[in-house]
Amino acid sequence: MTKKRRITFNSPVVLSFVIISLGVMVADMLTLGASTKMLFLTYHSSLASPLTYVRFFTHVLGHAGWSHYIGNMMYMLLLGPMLEEKYGSRAIIEVILITGLVTGLVNWFLFPGMALCGASGVVFAFIMMTSFTSFKEGEIPLTVILVAIIFIGQQVYEGVFIQDNISNMAHILGGIIGAMAGYTLNKKE
Repeated sequence: MTKKRRITFNSPVVLSFVIISLGVMVADMLTLGASTKMLFLTYHSSLASPLTYVRFFTHVLGHAGWSHYIGNMMYMLLLGPMLEEKYGSRAIIEVILITGLVTGLVNWFLFPGMALCGASGVVFAFIMMTSFTSFKEGEIPLTVILVAIIFIGQQVYEGVFIQDNISNMAHILGGIIGAMAGYTLNKKE
């Protein structure tokens, strides 16, 4: 007798994030970018506008194109379910919200001429959180050190020597948030 196989919604926060981001991409196409500019792109807009505060969080759902979306979602789908299973849905929501807020605020204050969108900060938070999954009190896994050195080194190099539209600031901040979350969450176990 064979068991029936069924598809499960195994990682509700991560899967919801991916699906909502897909909806944002479709809306972006249908509105010729107007929906993204209004709700899913953070930039130096007036603090008198309530949407400025909304965008501090929602910019992580918007993406600059399909390759940007696909790249980020692949990492979300690879890393997120494992993290959500280990730390729980609430912790993952908190990391996403904190990363969005911190990167949105830093972008608003320090880079007034630059718009920011995408889940890259969240992805880098997840990368650093993943490196802490085998962390034990009183130990520092070599993988954490190597990931941090390679990751920060790459971001600094790209920030200094490569002129592109990628926000290395969001990557670095996301990595720091993920490292702090990974350390804190594993310390509780």
